[in-house]
Amino acid sequence: MEKTCIDALPLTVNSSEKQETVCIFGTGDFGRSLGLKMLQCGYSVVFGSRNPQKTTLLPSGAEVLSYSEAAKKSDIIIIAIHREHYDFLTELTEVLNGKILVDISNNLKINQYPESNAEYLAHLVPGAHVVKAFNTISAWALQSGALDASRQAILKKENPFSTSSAWLSDSYVALGILGFFLFVLLGITSLPSVSNAVNWREFRFVQSKLGYLTLILCTAHTLVYGGKRFLSPSNLRWYLPAAYVLGLIIPCTVLVIKFVLIMPCVDNTLTRIRQGWERNSKH
Repeated sequence: MEKTCIDALPLTVNSSEKQETVCIFGTGDFGRSLGLKMLQCGYSVVFGSRNPQKTTLLPSGAEVLSYSEAAKKSDIIIIAIHREHYDFLTELTEVLNGKILVDISNNLKINQYPESNAEYLAHLVPGAHVVKAFNTISAWALQSGALDASRQAILKKENPFSTSSAWLSDSYVALGILGFFLFVLLGITSLPSVSNAVNWREFRFVQSKLGYLTLILCTAHTLVYGGKRFLSPSNLRWYLPAAYVLGLIIPCTVLVIKFVLIMPCVDNTLTRIRQGWERNSKH
C-alpha cells in the first residue's frame, strides 16, 4: 500500500489569490520547521542568513538571501535567532523601520536578563513593531505535525451533560467510598481489643452481614468502573481480559454461591441441619 507523507500535504486549500511573503531570520531547526509549515499554508517564504551560499537543508520552494535583501521582501520578519546574536540588527535599522518583528525566543533561565527578549529587541530596533509568538511551540511539534501522538484528541460524540454518564460517575464514587468505609470497619472489629469487647451476636453480624455487604459494594464499584468495557473486543489484549476483570472472578463466585444458599429452599434445609435434623434411615 502506498503511504502518503502528511508533511507533504498542504494545510489549506490552494487559492488563486497570491499569499504574502514571510521572512525568517535564521536557518536553524525552528526556522526550517516553521518555514516548511508556512510553505504548506501557501505563503511565500524567504530566509535571511549571514551565509546564503552555504545554507542547506532548507524546505523546497524557499528562497535564501542575506539579511538585508530578505528583509526588503516582507513586512513580517520572524526572528529565529538566539538573543546573543541580535547585535547585527542594529545595522538593519533603516531596512527594518516599520516592519513587524516576531520574537520567538525563550531564555534558558528565569530572570537571566534584566529585560525580556522582546523588550531588548524593541530597544535595538526602535522603529519596528515587536510582537511575541511561537515561543510555546517546539521544532519537533512543527516537524511531526499530525504524526505527533500527543497532539491527537479523540472526538467525543456523546453529550457531556448526559445523565447516564453522570449517574455512572457518581455511582462509581459513592460505591467506592461506602465499600472502603465498611472495609475499614471490618478491619477495626477484627482487632482483638475490639472483638473481645463485643458479644458473639454483634461480632457475627459485623463479620458476616457487613462482610457480605462490603463485598457487594466493592464488586459493584468495579463493575460500574468497567461498564461496557468488560466484553469489548478492543480491550482484550492478547485475547486476555484486563486485571480488574480477573479480580472479579473470586468475589463474583462467592456472591453467586451465597445467593444460592440464601434461597428459601436451600436455607431452610441448612437451618434444619444446623438444628440437628437428620435424614430418616433404617438403621
